[in-house]
Amino acid sequence: MTDTNIVELREGYLRALREGVCKVIFTKKDGTDRRMLCTLDMSGIPEKDVPKTDGNVTAVNTESVRVYDLEVEGWRSFRIDSVKEFAAV
Repeated sequence: MTDTNIVELREGYLRALREGVCKVIFTKKDGTDRRMLCTLDMSGIPEKDVPKTDGNVTAVNTESVRVYDLEVEGWRSFRIDSVKEFAAV
């Protein structure tokens, strides 16, 4: 997978996640598969878990996506090159 493909995939994933809930199946570092229902739509995230902004900008990792996992109610991330399935729900 080229850097261009990863950037395009990441942007597509982010767009879908900001619009609503998505199902992601990916391979974890330990080799097991993980299924997640997740979002970046702030209206679907409990207020206590919505990130607070303080004006500081953090570095963006272009190889992974940080999402809110609706089932475990916490922030998780997945590597783009480990995704087996991605779909809007």
